[in-house]
Amino acid sequence: MARFRRRAGAAVAASGETQLGLFERIEVATQPRVADATIEARRLFYAVLALMALGFLLQASHAATTLPEDLFQQHLAKLAGMRGVAILIVVGLWQLGTERLKPLAPALAIVALLLLVAVFVPGLQARINGARRWVDLPLLPFNLQASDVARVLGIVWLARRCEDLGPRVEEGLHGYLPTLGMGLVFALLIFLEPDLGSTVLLGVTWGSVMWVAGFQQRHIATSAAALGSAALVAGATMFSHVRDRLAIFMGEATNDQVSGSARAFSSGGFWGVGLGQGQARLAGLQYQQTDFVFALVGEELGLFGALLVVGAYMVVLWSGLRIARSVESPFAALVAFGLTVGVCLQALVHISVVTRLAPPKGMTLPFISDGNTSLLASSLAVGLILGATRRSPLPKVI
Repeated sequence: MARFRRRAGAAVAASGETQLGLFERIEVATQPRVADATIEARRLFYAVLALMALGFLLQASHAATTLPEDLFQQHLAKLAGMRGVAILIVVGLWQLGTERLKPLAPALAIVALLLLVAVFVPGLQARINGARRWVDLPLLPFNLQASDVARVLGIVWLARRCEDLGPRVEEGLHGYLPTLGMGLVFALLIFLEPDLGSTVLLGVTWGSVMWVAGFQQRHIATSAAALGSAALVAGATMFSHVRDRLAIFMGEATNDQVSGSARAFSSGGFWGVGLGQGQARLAGLQYQQTDFVFALVGEELGLFGALLVVGAYMVVLWSGLRIARSVESPFAALVAFGLTVGVCLQALVHISVVTRLAPPKGMTLPFISDGNTSLLASSLAVGLILGATRRSPLPKVI
């Protein structure tokens, strides 16, 4: 947390000649430090509840027009049950407190790596659309997407590692390289699934936490440039779907899914056509309830609904960063920061893909998309962020 706290309490220069950079402006904007982080925790909790509720309504309306009545009833029960479990995870981790998980960080990292390895093990792997991203565990009623869980547990390990290093984070050989190496193990396993988008998401989040923890900027910048370029080149060389998606983004090829999602999003106007009244699903647009759910938001709720969703994620970002700045424990603060970045960056990627600001990538919108692992992993992340504020009995949230 060196860069979060470097100027905490520092006197403001009397002269008005100081030019603040981007990160300095962000620090000034989030000052003063929050005296009672439970205020931000409640705000974050309510924003997540609103996103979950909206996701439930959208998924229910989509299922009502695409599934037979008997299957619709089962799906509706599953949607309600999974959101109930998600809320229990959030509140449970809030009650438990992030600091109590610090001794378990090495074990959680091992669990994350085992899940990532399991996607390559016959009998455990579950292939969907040619990708090995899911694990079929006997005790779970659904396939678990390993990378979603691993990204959360990996950040917990990284926060513990940074706190243990202390001032040694500035050392290259004993501080930076082993920490980067662990991140590369996570990233390589996700890349080979293959899942380039989740690899980039993990890399950006991992690097952000290392930057905030005080690792040298030149090391991080050099690694980011080299590894980012290598991942892009390797992805485009090894996987044809990556080349195809880049071609679509550059306008050299077309895709009905991408074009249909963009049309659905823009067809809603400002107020939308109404919940449950969207026509894209009836026209055969696939994955509108999962990887392209923001198109469903734009079609049925319009620009107004889309802005509300973006605003809710802005609340998550703002409150998560305020929590990270307010807690005293470096471990809890780094966990809160890293997981806030991870959740909001995932939302940004999803929204950018639907609005054609980024190459096509199958990535869910946290708390809104239909996806069991996505919902539970996002809830795990938010629960840990809220748990960072846990120093006394859980405050009333309603």
